[in-house]
Amino acid sequence: MTPEEFIEAVRDDNETALSRLGSSKSLFADTAGEMEPDAVLSAAATAEHHAAETYEAWAASEDGDVAAAFAETAREERSHYDTVAGELDGHEPGEAPAIQSYLRGLDDTVERLGGFVGRTLAAEQSKTQVTGFFVGDADPQTAGLFRSMGDDLDAQLERAGDLLAAECGDDEGAWDRAREAGGGAIEAAYEEYADSLESMGVNPKPVC
Repeated sequence: MTPEEFIEAVRDDNETALSRLGSSKSLFADTAGEMEPDAVLSAAATAEHHAAETYEAWAASEDGDVAAAFAETAREERSHYDTVAGELDGHEPGEAPAIQSYLRGLDDTVERLGGFVGRTLAAEQSKTQVTGFFVGDADPQTAGLFRSMGDDLDAQLERAGDLLAAECGDDEGAWDRAREAGGGAIEAAYEEYADSLESMGVNPKPVC
């Protein structure tokens, strides 16, 4: 399997969940119904903070190219956090999102790389929605900030794919473990999204 085939397989496996995570309801879920700029920024900052912490921890427990890749990703996510938090008048990160709790439970390198792909695909959906929110709010500068962060996700996917190719090689079982972990990360994000909407009396299933 090539890295490109792997990424597309994870996308295809989780098409429905990703489409719903990319719907306008995702921001409603992330902000607990407070669709205001500061609430959107705060939710985004919390997500970036916890992603940075996950990748920092992984970098510290891996070796070689894998450790370097996670460290680079952690720096990107920390920079994202600083950028988003800088748009707020102070920010205290909230609880870790479910997807980060899931990722932190992975201790196998191949599974972490698969989870890395899953998280990045889910984050693509989130960045698109946040960018669209600020475009609709007539705030092109903030929309541009999130659009540039979305560009970093392309590099992260490429990084993850290259590392998976090196780690998995021709081992189909390893590719399968990575694929399952990628799906698990997306499913964790989707379940949190669905639970949040249902707690507010909103049906999570129809795509907006």
